[in-house]
Amino acid sequence: MMSTEEIKNKEVINICNGDLLGYVYDIEIDMEKGKITGIVVANETGLFSSWKKGKEEYLIKWQDIIKIGEEIILVEFKNSFQNPLYVVE
Repeated sequence: MMSTEEIKNKEVINICNGDLLGYVYDIEIDMEKGKITGIVVANETGLFSSWKKGKEEYLIKWQDIIKIGEEIILVEFKNSFQNPLYVVE
């Protein structure tokens, strides 16, 4: 079993193209069901849009996670991130 603290700060890699999507910043929980429904990935490097600066946060649904390893999380994310949850400039 893994705690939520152990999930945070892991690198998130997209197996569709090998891109580093960012790092786990937070998790999304369905409080009624008591289940994790997704991870929030923070990207501070501008990989998705080199003309933007700041931190962007994106939600990846739990069903898109393929494997959680010791240091990285592999996801199958076919679409590019379109709309961030939050942007800090």
